[in-house]
Amino acid sequence: MKLRLFAFALTLVCLLSFAGVALAQDAAPVNDGETVITLENGVVGTLNVPESDSPVPAVLMLHGFASSRNEVGDMYLRLAAALAERGIGSLRIDFSGWGESAGDMAESTVSGMVADAEVALQYLQSLDGVDASRLGILGFSLGGGITVFTAGENPDAFKSMALWSTFGNLRDIFIEELTQENFDAAAANGTVEIDLGWRMVTLGNGFFTGLEDFDYQTEFPNYTGSFMVVAGSEDGSADFLDWYREHAQGALRASYLVPGADHIYNVLTEDQTLAEATIKATADWFAMTL
Repeated sequence: MKLRLFAFALTLVCLLSFAGVALAQDAAPVNDGETVITLENGVVGTLNVPESDSPVPAVLMLHGFASSRNEVGDMYLRLAAALAERGIGSLRIDFSGWGESAGDMAESTVSGMVADAEVALQYLQSLDGVDASRLGILGFSLGGGITVFTAGENPDAFKSMALWSTFGNLRDIFIEELTQENFDAAAANGTVEIDLGWRMVTLGNGFFTGLEDFDYQTEFPNYTGSFMVVAGSEDGSADFLDWYREHAQGALRASYLVPGADHIYNVLTEDQTLAEATIKATADWFAMTL
């Protein structure tokens, strides 16, 4: 089964006006009561802390490749609202060089993304309205890999984790999706510009060489909290469901195959059933485990 990291490229052009997706916008949309913040490293995020008489649990959300903090089809924006309804806070960030965050896309690396996640984690841990002992983390696609690495490097920081459409070895995935030709061009020229079909990205050689900065098979077992992994049946990430569930170290673990769903849970179609099912299952998971 082909790995479809960029499965939405073929449909995005004709669906840009649907579900809040746009090629360019002045600022990412927010839910009522949310606050846009800038962290000390220039990373921009959206914070949602529901009103409560006591500190609330919260989830850190990490977006996928060539995406931003609200995610495709506003899935993270929608999940943040679902979490808030359950009394759970959230922080979704743009990685450095992506979305509204400071930095140069061409200098983006896996290690840099992990560092961004750790700064966001420290911010959440410092908030008076957030219970630092009840933090969760969620990653989508490449963001799932960053989630595994962040939790592996900070094994006591998170009580619950969820992964959406997450693969294994990043280098293998990106060679298949971006081709060896682009790897070689970046090595030869320092950077390479790639047309994804729905946007242009400029990646530095450090992005490609940094895909091996962390090993998911080493990092994932370091995390011992509750764990759920989600994948669409029509996406290559479904091949990793069993591995993640079987290697999860916590007492509570689950895998969720979404029948008929692609890499992005069919969110760029008129029928939102599968996307909504994914959002609800994830919000319910964090409500149960945090």
